Amino acid sequence: MKTALPIALSNKHIHLKKEDIEKLFGGGYELNKLKDLSQPGQFASKEKVDIVGPKGKLEGVRVLGPARNNTQAEISLTDGFKLGIKSPLRDSGDIENSPGAKIVGPKGEIEIDKGIIVASRHIHMNTEDAKDFGVKDKDRVMVKVPGERGVIFDNVLVRVNENYSLEMHVDLEEGNACGAKNGMTVELIIDSCRM
Repeated sequence: MKTALPIALSNKHIHLKKEDIEKLFGGGYELNKLKDLSQPGQFASKEKVDIVGPKGKLEGVRVLGPARNNTQAEISLTDGFKLGIKSPLRDSGDIENSPGAKIVGPKGEIEIDKGIIVASRHIHMNTEDAKDFGVKDKDRVMVKVPGERGVIFDNVLVRVNENYSLEMHVDLEEGNACGAKNGMTVELIIDSCRM
């Protein structure tokens, strides 16, 4: 059974729905690809916005494409302190009852009433990977990160979709704390799988 997989560190970023892209960047605006991301069809755009909270501002937050069904910003706990927002730890896409903020772009600004979260650490894998690892969608597992400051991450969400590429995602703060680097190999601890 497979246990090794690559890890990637995720910096703060925002996903925008189409109407919010147009409010922030202008009518009919389309995001411009800067580079492809590891997951098929996903990309970092050239566009950036500022997120403004009650106590501070995050400047130059990268917009990821393509447009989503809902606007959602994924930040770190430290980013939340800077903004003055207590952001909940959530699986990506789970934004109900999360805090909002002001989003400022070059052509306008919006107020969102929800969507500022700290994203749960998770693993993307396709259905063949899931068979190879002996896991299924929505399992929670443990992952060992090697090194001088190595750690075992608990409560890692498994996300299975035929179009996913195998990769574990943690936020930049968690990754830096244990010395993880993009592309390094980590180990899924098989005996830890649970619902």
